[in-house]
Amino acid sequence: IILQLATSQAQAIDLNPLSAIKNAVEAAVEDRSSSDIAKDFELKTKITAKIVDKMGTDVFSLNTDVYEQDVMLTGAVENKRLKAMAASFAKSIKGVKKLYNEVIVIKGIDQDKGAAENFIDDAVIEGKINALLLDGKGVNVTNFRWRAVGGQVFLFGRAFSKAESSKATGVVKGIKNVVSVTSRVKIAPK
Repeated sequence: IILQLATSQAQAIDLNPLSAIKNAVEAAVEDRSSSDIAKDFELKTKITAKIVDKMGTDVFSLNTDVYEQDVMLTGAVENKRLKAMAASFAKSIKGVKKLYNEVIVIKGIDQDKGAAENFIDDAVIEGKINALLLDGKGVNVTNFRWRAVGGQVFLFGRAFSKAESSKATGVVKGIKNVVSVTSRVKIAPK
C-alpha cells in the first residue's frame, strides 16, 4: 500500500491497455540486449524502492524511467529540497550513468487545477503520445519513453537519427494541452 501511495500518478497510467501493449511490444522488439533491459529494470526498481523508503509520503507524484542506465526523474513535488533529495537518492544507486532531474516544483500543488484534473489531462496526453508514436512512421517507439506533468512533456530514450528525434518531438508538440516538450533523447545510430 505504501508503494502505491508513494508512486506517481503517472505510474498508474502504466496500467492502461495502451501502455500494456506498448510494454509487451517493447519487450519483444526492443532494440537492446536482454541484459541491458534487465539492468535498466533493476536500476528502476532500486531507485523507486530507495525513494519510497527514504521519502515516504513526501513524494506523491514521482516517476523513474531508465534507458541504457540513464535515468529520468519526473513528477511534481512541493519544494526544491524534495526535488534535490530524489535526485540524490537516484544518483546514489550504483550503475546510474546519467541523471536528468525533470521533477517540477509546484508550491501548493492544487493552485490552478485540482490534482485529479491534472492527472486526467496528463493521462490523456500520455495516451495520445503512445497512440500517435505507435502509429507514426519513422519513429522507433520502442526506444522512446515519455512522461507528462501538468502538460509539460519529457521525452527520453534513443533515436537513430536527428530526423527521428525531431519527428517524435513534433508529434508531441502537436497534441492538445501540451504546453512544452523537453527532449532528453540521445541520437545513436544502430
